[in-house]
Amino acid sequence: MKKNKKKNIMTLIALLLFIGFLAIADRIFDSYQMRIINLAGIYVTLGLGLNLINGFTGLFSLGHAGFMAVGAYTSAILTMSPELKEMNFFLKPIMPFLANVEWPFFPALIMAGLMAAIVGALIGAPVLRLNDDYLAIATLGFAEIIRVIFTNTQTLTNGALGLKGLPSFNNSFPYSFVYWSWGTAVVMIIGMVLLIKSSYGRAFKAIRENEIAAEAMGISLFKHKMMAFVIGSFMAGMGGALLGHLVGTIDPLMFRFLMTFNIVLIVVLGGIGSITGTVIGAVVVTVMLEVLRVLDGAMDFGFIQIQGIPGLRMVVFSALLMIVIIFYQRGLMGTNEFRWEWVTSPKKTLTNAWNNRKA
Repeated sequence: MKKNKKKNIMTLIALLLFIGFLAIADRIFDSYQMRIINLAGIYVTLGLGLNLINGFTGLFSLGHAGFMAVGAYTSAILTMSPELKEMNFFLKPIMPFLANVEWPFFPALIMAGLMAAIVGALIGAPVLRLNDDYLAIATLGFAEIIRVIFTNTQTLTNGALGLKGLPSFNNSFPYSFVYWSWGTAVVMIIGMVLLIKSSYGRAFKAIRENEIAAEAMGISLFKHKMMAFVIGSFMAGMGGALLGHLVGTIDPLMFRFLMTFNIVLIVVLGGIGSITGTVIGAVVVTVMLEVLRVLDGAMDFGFIQIQGIPGLRMVVFSALLMIVIIFYQRGLMGTNEFRWEWVTSPKKTLTNAWNNRKA
């Protein structure tokens, strides 16, 4: 009991220090650096949603971009002012019952997650009886269907033109956007930790390890698969809403299957089935993609000048990923989670890790 109390105090101190870092960063960092920090927070939320489905429950879903689109459009339509909607929907007017709707950001964000969860439940009901590659193909197909529907519903989503001028955090939201992006991420991390430690989390893991054995123990496969799929869809909807407001404009092409693959990359790099790994993967991928951007431009080393090679950034990034995956085949964290013993007793932790490796 005393040990748990000490860990809780250390966790609270770490959380306060992180909030302090965000407050300082919000004041001294420029808009480009803050954009990277915000993106990392949003990718944490998106990665956790996909890791719950793919990593903890063992389902192979590729429909994340579709749920993100549902969340992004829901939040955008609810938060845009009537005047802004009139400017965007100049080819065909928006549906009358949505024309004068204008919600604050927080309820719109929650509604974005709920709408994505409802769509996730509708899609999950017929496809969650499939396994492995068949489930991946089915969910990928549904994501593409959602994108095509959004492209052709002119009076609801403005079609291929998309929505522009989404309310920004400077003039419409009561707090700086970094508190929304990372506030949501922290809430999702805490929620995931509590969920995975609960009986539902153990059921998810049991299904991942062996469906037949899990069913023999009395675990309802469909119920728990549906639960993981809906919760993951909810997180994807909220992440999509945050991403839309950060970028300021959305259109159906933004939510192609490449968006899903970026989230899969984060989950695989961090560790399939690790909350800590997802956080690390989201931050590493977001920061590295921006740090390596210099490779696309011209470089002057004094004795030699190299002309810019478009795409070199992705070549180097892919090579680095291959190196990481070769040495860490289960991702940077595997299925491990952060423990305070790593900080308080680093020598003992390293010794145990070495002994486990030899065993």
